[in-house]
Amino acid sequence: MKLDRKAIAEARVMVVGCGALGNEVLKNLALSGVGHIYCVDFDAVEESNLTRSVLFRREDAEKRSLKVDVTARRLREINPSFDVHTCGGDVAFGVGLGVIASMDVVVACVDSRWARFMIGRHCNRVSRPWVDGGISEWEGSVKVFIPGKNCYACSLTPEGISDIRRRMPCPNVVRKTVAGGGTPTSSILASIVGAVEAQEAMKLVCGLPSICGRVFSYEGDVMNVMMADFEAYDEDCPEHAAWTDVKDSPFTVSSTVGEVLSALGEGAEILLRDDCFVDYVEDRNSGEKMEVMLPGRKVGERILSRNRVPGRFYQNEYRTIGSAFPYGNLSLGELGVPAGDILETRVPGGRTYYRMGDSVC
Repeated sequence: MKLDRKAIAEARVMVVGCGALGNEVLKNLALSGVGHIYCVDFDAVEESNLTRSVLFRREDAEKRSLKVDVTARRLREINPSFDVHTCGGDVAFGVGLGVIASMDVVVACVDSRWARFMIGRHCNRVSRPWVDGGISEWEGSVKVFIPGKNCYACSLTPEGISDIRRRMPCPNVVRKTVAGGGTPTSSILASIVGAVEAQEAMKLVCGLPSICGRVFSYEGDVMNVMMADFEAYDEDCPEHAAWTDVKDSPFTVSSTVGEVLSALGEGAEILLRDDCFVDYVEDRNSGEKMEVMLPGRKVGERILSRNRVPGRFYQNEYRTIGSAFPYGNLSLGELGVPAGDILETRVPGGRTYYRMGDSVC
């Protein structure tokens, strides 16, 4: 069983999370000759990262540089011909679905169920495999999810489902953003788990058998390594839905709502799949209204910035954008649609999916 060096050189791999684990995965992919990498992370380098992350330096922490920017710069130092693109945003809402569809595999180096859930949802929609790694103090694990075989959402326990629901955009009620966070881990554990993640990604790229259906588990305190069965796939799970027959389009984040609806034809609607657009919020007690004109995920922060309590407000939101939408001059970007996304639309007769024409990577 040999790796196909040509396939690896031409591979397009997205790595979500550029912390300790992401550093190891990215370093291994670069040294192995993977030709095209897309890094996703919204955090800046901090002092605490320096003891666990091989790509970061003290000056990066002092400047509070974005992790993705530092990562791209250091990867090019390893391999000047390396093709690296970055997204300094949240994988849940900041990465266009069309970008994920252009990848061969996604590698998750994240520390929350919410991020994993959204990565799984995105990858199912565009039928892309993904590799998940997790580390915590002495323990680490790696799983591979392939659409039609294993599903992250199907593997969630009641506790996990409850955690996801707390982070989901809630209809009409403004909620404070739930902060994520993980336990600091050792560089040694990140090295081991990151090596296995990178290896599984390259096997998927080369069409070789992966560990899908099993889980790699490492316990550093007792030096125990094992493989166990891991199968999670419920035929009725709504997260399995794949978006097929995606059409190319000239739409970009600069296209206005009016332009898009006009191009789609009479009766067309744009469906905001994972979020909403909010024009104003209203205080539950006083009835005071406050204009916000933001995607729903950003409303809580806006209210907090004005020293208000998010839970006291209702939000007036739009999840379906049609001819009755009163802000036709707003751009898709202002609605919260990321560059390179796939627009879900509804027209008389059914739903249609359009790949946006933004040049992203």
